[in-house]
Amino acid sequence: MDGDILFSIITPSAGNRPNALKNAVSSAERAARFAGLERNQLEILIGFDGVRGTAPDCAYPVRTFSLPSDRDRGHGVRDTLLKLSGGEKVVFLDDDNVLKPCSLSRYLLHREAEMVIGRIDAQLALGQPWLPVFDDGPLVRPGNLDLLCLCLSRRLVVDRCGGWRFRGEFDSCQRNMAGWHQRARSVTVIEEVVGIFDAGRSLDRAALSSRQRDLLDGLVGRRGAPLARPEARRAPSLALA
Repeated sequence: MDGDILFSIITPSAGNRPNALKNAVSSAERAARFAGLERNQLEILIGFDGVRGTAPDCAYPVRTFSLPSDRDRGHGVRDTLLKLSGGEKVVFLDDDNVLKPCSLSRYLLHREAEMVIGRIDAQLALGQPWLPVFDDGPLVRPGNLDLLCLCLSRRLVVDRCGGWRFRGEFDSCQRNMAGWHQRARSVTVIEEVVGIFDAGRSLDRAALSSRQRDLLDGLVGRRGAPLARPEARRAPSLALA
């Protein structure tokens, strides 16, 4: 390692989850320490969507930006942060998710790959343990991947693909991930669990997303009627959270 920035952690935040944000930043710090990164080899970029927020304490550099509200699920924030990032690799970490301690060290083992796809623990968000699901279907398909699964070359995402695209579209996350997968010159899939989805959803009161509220309402409804047959529902797309 030559001391240059290896990882840029991209974190959009609405500013209403300070405890979850602190948890997310702490997870990135633990992962960096586990990987043996020097202080100048990782940066955390937090973009506050339309509000002024405070950066959590961290042993690694944290840059915060109070950005104009785009009311677009953080897509505009991600685009801005990507263009401001300076790392060789980009990792997306929303403020209600966390990285596993082993994540960055696993990504370093595949540093030559432009796109690394790892597993995430999805038990708190879906009725299945992991994403992606490894089956006979396409790996990159709606609902099977989340941004948290990915470690990407900044050269791929920013230089060749032009940053965050399809702003204002409901399936923006899915379309960006599909585009990166299509244009990546090398893709590595690993089975290690690199993150936990929705790990911080209960840390801040009244700060649930609409998807989280719908999921919890459904759970409460099913508990209240244990003898009723559950209505068939399509699993929510994590990429749209």
